[in-house]
Amino acid sequence: MKKLALIIVLFVFSCQNNGVEKPDNLIEKDKMVDILYDVSLLEAVRSQGINGGVTNKEINDFVKRKYNVDSTQFVKSNRYYAADVEEYKEMYEKIKTRVDEELKKADQTVQGVSQPSTPANSTQNSDTPKVY
Repeated sequence: MKKLALIIVLFVFSCQNNGVEKPDNLIEKDKMVDILYDVSLLEAVRSQGINGGVTNKEINDFVKRKYNVDSTQFVKSNRYYAADVEEYKEMYEKIKTRVDEELKKADQTVQGVSQPSTPANSTQNSDTPKVY
């Protein structure tokens, strides 16, 4: 019975250590969320085949230019954050919130274009063409 208790204690403590060492040049969490957001959008473009798709090299080049982060630093930081499932989930919830907000803005823009309003001071008569 003592062996079983010892095994359980060791297992619990081993699970608490995520096993991924913190990289020296860890990307700060907020910046990592921004990068993951942009990468998610680029991956969506790639999956849709829009404009011929986006290559991994183009994604890496974009991240390097915009965030001054090379692919090795990104991979190590991503691995570090992903090792803590709860923290990684929170990061992706922030990304989902941003995507939802952008979709809402896009929907409002599309609705505004498809349903134009006539200004109150408009002098529209039967000869005035309607624009839809």
